[in-house]
Amino acid sequence: MSTPIGSDVARVDGRLKVTGAARYTADHPVDRPLHGHVVVSAIARGRLRSMDVDAARGAPGVVAVHTPFAPLRLYPAPPGFGENYVPLQDREVRFRGQIIGLVVAVTSEQARDAAALVTATYDQASARTSLSAGLPGVPSPGMSPEGPSPNPTVLAPGVRSIDAALRASAVVVDTTLRQEPQSHVPMEPHGTTAVWQHDHLTVYSGSQIPPLYAATVAARVGATPDRVRVISTFVGGGFGARVPAWSEAALAAVAARELGRPVRLTLTREQSMILTGHRPALTQRVRLGADRDGTLTAVSHQSAAEMPAVGGWPLTPATETTGVLYRTRNLAIDQRLVPMDTPATWAMRGPNEAPGAFALETAMDELAVTLGMDPIELRLRNEATTVPATGQTWTSRRLADCYRAGAERFGWAGRNRVPGTRVEGDWLIGTGMASAVYPAHADPGAVRMQLRDTGQVVVSASTPDLGTGTYTMVSIVASDALGVPIDRVVAELGDSSLPLGAPAVGSRAAGILAPAIRSAARALITTLTDLAVRTAGSPFEGRDPAGLAYRQGRIEGGADSASFAELLEVAHRPAVEAMTPPPPAPPDSNLAAHGFGAHFCEVRVHRHTGEPRINRFTSVFDVGRVLSARTARSQLVGGIVFGIGGALLETNPIEENGRFAAGNLGDYLVAVNADIPPIDVTWLDYTDTAFSPAGARGLGELGTVGSAAAVANAIFDATGIRVRDLPVTLDALIR
Repeated sequence: MSTPIGSDVARVDGRLKVTGAARYTADHPVDRPLHGHVVVSAIARGRLRSMDVDAARGAPGVVAVHTPFAPLRLYPAPPGFGENYVPLQDREVRFRGQIIGLVVAVTSEQARDAAALVTATYDQASARTSLSAGLPGVPSPGMSPEGPSPNPTVLAPGVRSIDAALRASAVVVDTTLRQEPQSHVPMEPHGTTAVWQHDHLTVYSGSQIPPLYAATVAARVGATPDRVRVISTFVGGGFGARVPAWSEAALAAVAARELGRPVRLTLTREQSMILTGHRPALTQRVRLGADRDGTLTAVSHQSAAEMPAVGGWPLTPATETTGVLYRTRNLAIDQRLVPMDTPATWAMRGPNEAPGAFALETAMDELAVTLGMDPIELRLRNEATTVPATGQTWTSRRLADCYRAGAERFGWAGRNRVPGTRVEGDWLIGTGMASAVYPAHADPGAVRMQLRDTGQVVVSASTPDLGTGTYTMVSIVASDALGVPIDRVVAELGDSSLPLGAPAVGSRAAGILAPAIRSAARALITTLTDLAVRTAGSPFEGRDPAGLAYRQGRIEGGADSASFAELLEVAHRPAVEAMTPPPPAPPDSNLAAHGFGAHFCEVRVHRHTGEPRINRFTSVFDVGRVLSARTARSQLVGGIVFGIGGALLETNPIEENGRFAAGNLGDYLVAVNADIPPIDVTWLDYTDTAFSPAGARGLGELGTVGSAAAVANAIFDATGIRVRDLPVTLDALIR
């Protein structure tokens, strides 16, 4: 049998999805569920004076109304994931849209209508809702106090400061860029169905890390972790927003426990935008110093990001972009956070790297224009052989190959030599490019693999499939590892009670699961071989296991051969199983691992209206071994679409009163089919065995990184107008 690795295999869960058989959060049937709807604050900061719930309590179908004046008991979440406050436990209002009440009724419509009848009065206080007013902010601690400094400075001998290095440079580019908050808006709204049975809680909810979700819910409801199970069989998108267990999950759980019936709580689209994280508001300043030949002599990247008082994601846009991409003798990174009274922020696809790459790659394009150099030549001249901020070497880095392959596919040699000079009718045409980079993770993970007497192979892990193709990837790797057809592989995913697997976050799933499956398969073959020689009546009874071989689902020795199903039947066993053994050694800390890529974009901009449109887009990626061609292409294209949306459409500004300006998909614009041309995506064909035995690195977020910069750089080439704030708006392109 030929290997399915890297082939264009159809999604194994495709039929379930198109026929409606795939069960998402609200699709799981439960007995006599009640429905919840949250009430949220109308001010950004202050204190609740009173709440009138009489009309709500008397409304049809209402079972319970909870407020800080009649609360459900909740506990704080473990530190580090999501928000740091506990709703309904006090009368403080920390941001506009904070949960201040919960209405539970027989139907979702009754709960929603009754919630609208709740009124509140407040003692209002001034709120910090402006990023610019809070500058310069405080230095970021990073995600982990034990990790490397998020603000490194590396200076050449004799150089006293980064400012001195910049002053000594022959050419300096100094650019400041701004970006308003963005919202995740996954297709499936955030929701929870909570069911208690005999002091055990089952939570049906879309989660990117079900075991962490279960532990967080357990802590918040006062239960032990072994009594909470989270099921996320199918998830309608996450993009980072489904990593923490937000407050609606805990509220549904404690309401269900108090009422003795399942409770289903689904947030509205606007509530989801407020209560489940957002990409922070951000301002960045990048200064590049270079010699006349384009050699970088000094790089400074400063940032200040929104950091809500209620917690969230400490955005560090320079660490894995400016700290990684280009060689320089002098490097300084200064990443700061600005305390604000806004809803919790959280990681959003390419959380640090997408905004960081927009700033760095815009500045690199400005430097290329200033020097009169080809932007690719400038990048090649400063290609790094070790990580500038740490001195580590890479498991593999083929970014230069991506530049060359992408330039040839795109036809980069025919680009404009002077910005704003190519005109086709009423349209100005321009091209731009940018680099992509995203860290790869080789954390240990575990799966359970079974050979069953039905002839099936079952692979079990807690990792959910967010629509990324994890079911298909797991089936492909297991099929290859055991030499059985894909249609005989069953993937069990998205359940906190299953082995730890990989978190569906940070593009980790493929890089962790593939080697875990291969390792478990080897252990399973050993277990099957031992069974074959120990089982009475087996054709291999009493033989030396070393003289047997496993091939394509069969044990073979001499003239004898038996399938695993036949051996299990003889042994009167329904299955044999094995777990991924512990890794033999930790990853080499002297090695860095990243995915790389090069984006090329052609745009047209209407001369009279400023309307920008994408004509074509080409990207080439360095991701190690591709396991599933169809899902890899889908993920890379989806990431690019994400980047295009961020470049041209997506923004959710925070108004002075703390309100998000866009509360629905009519106001918050995302890219649709009419905005996106056919996207040409390919990857380099090689295996990164220094990263893992499977050779595959994650790629789900890589396409997002740098794609917005490629669009903005193309717009400059078309118009001669440099846009440094996202999204690009029409008024910025009208002279």
